[in-house]
Amino acid sequence: MPESSPEANPNVSLTATAPKGEIPSRVFLVSYPKIVFLYPVFLMSLLAAIYMSCLTQPLQPTDEGAVVVSILFLAVLAVNLVILSFDFPRTTSLTLFFFVVAVVTGCVLLFKLKPELLPQITAVLAAFRPLANATFYWAFTGILAAIYTCMFLIVRFDYWEVRPNELLHHHGFLSNLERLSAPNLRIDKEINDVFEYMLLRSGRLILQASNERRAIVLDNVPFVKQKEETITRMLGALQVQIRSETSAQ
Repeated sequence: MPESSPEANPNVSLTATAPKGEIPSRVFLVSYPKIVFLYPVFLMSLLAAIYMSCLTQPLQPTDEGAVVVSILFLAVLAVNLVILSFDFPRTTSLTLFFFVVAVVTGCVLLFKLKPELLPQITAVLAAFRPLANATFYWAFTGILAAIYTCMFLIVRFDYWEVRPNELLHHHGFLSNLERLSAPNLRIDKEINDVFEYMLLRSGRLILQASNERRAIVLDNVPFVKQKEETITRMLGALQVQIRSETSAQ
C-alpha cells in the first residue's frame, strides 16, 4: 500500500516525516561590524611577520624579497579598504574592479620589462621600494588580533536566537532577554556587496515580527543564505504542524 504524502493527508506533520536533525530547534544570528572583512589583511600581515622574522640578516634596502612582501601587503590592504569603503552590488561592478586591477598590474609589468617605453614612469616605479621590518608586521597583526578579540567578546552579549515559535534577543552583560512572537515571522535577505558575500558569505537579514511595527535589520550576517533557508524551513515546518493539529481537532 503506497504511503500518503503530507499534502494528501493533513494529519501528517512535516516534522514527523523530515529526517531527524534536518530542521534545527534554533538558529543564532549575529551581526558583525565591517572590520571583520579585514581578515585577509590580518592573514597577510601574519605571513609577512613570519617571513621577516625568518631572515637571518638585518633588513637591507636591496633585499628584493622584503620589498615584494611589502608591496603584496600594501596591495592586499588597498583592496580590503576598497571593499570596506564601497559597495559592489552587481557582478558587473565586480568585473569592472578586476578589469582595473588587471590593467594596472599589466602596466606595472610592462614598464618593468620595457623600461625604455616611458623612462619617467619607469624611474618612479624603480624608486618605489617600500620596506617594513618584522616588528611592524607583528605590531599590525597584534593590533588587529586585539580588535578581533574584543569584537568576538562583544557580539557574544548581543545576538538573536530564532526558535520555531519565538524570536529572542540576547543583549547586555547581564543577559537581558527580549521575546517576540515568531510563527508569522517574515524574513527578507539582501546581498548588497558581492565582495563581502565572497569573503564571508555575508549579507543583510531583515526580520519583521507580526506584533512589531519596527523591522529588525541585521547587517553582515555570515552565511546569510544558509541561515535564511534554515529559518524558512524551520518556520514552514511549524506552520504545517499547526495546520495539521487544527485539522485533526
